[in-house]
Amino acid sequence: MRVEPFVHAVDRLSTWFGKAAAWLIIGLMLLICAEVFKRYLLNMPTAWIFDASNMFYGTLFMLAGAYTLAQNAHVRGDFLYSSMRPRTQATLDLILYFVFFFPGIAALIYSGYDYAAQSFRIDEHSSVTAGGPPLYHFKAVIPLAGALVMLQGVAEVVRCLACLKTGTWPSRLKDVAEMDVVEEQLAGSSTVDEETRRAAIERAQKIDETARQRGMGSELQS
Repeated sequence: MRVEPFVHAVDRLSTWFGKAAAWLIIGLMLLICAEVFKRYLLNMPTAWIFDASNMFYGTLFMLAGAYTLAQNAHVRGDFLYSSMRPRTQATLDLILYFVFFFPGIAALIYSGYDYAAQSFRIDEHSSVTAGGPPLYHFKAVIPLAGALVMLQGVAEVVRCLACLKTGTWPSRLKDVAEMDVVEEQLAGSSTVDEETRRAAIERAQKIDETARQRGMGSELQS
């Protein structure tokens, strides 16, 4: 059963939105720097920057959700989960997805769509500051982010089903991670010989990949 083409396609979509939203960090930084400069050096505070910074951060936070799920990076209390075999992990994941994840995300999409539609109808603007910026485009991100997380959730369920059949987790798309920094530091070290350096990098990569693929159960059991 080949599931990689589907799950990787969904991973790529989630990754594209997550990385595109990451650029909002630059805009958020510039907004805050501009406000600090105007407020404390020019004594000319700008009211709308408060609303804009909230929108930038909120949009980033919401659109990064699917990307984080694609990288299996959401917070997990895994002191028991990590000791389970992959099929047990997949079974537990399936139960939690259908009992909690899908109902919650479906409610988010439904409520978010109604929330955004009403905002468009009344041409809603922020009331936090006088003459605040429009809010309808920001609220439209809510159902969009929910739909992306829902789609990624479907991909995760497919991964679980594949794991139940094969006993191993399907692969994930590799992305830049902290392990890349470790490799650079080891590569630039002058106190470790080449063979030891290479062995350490390979071992670290194996541990990182095993944890990222949620395969720690099979490692611990062997």
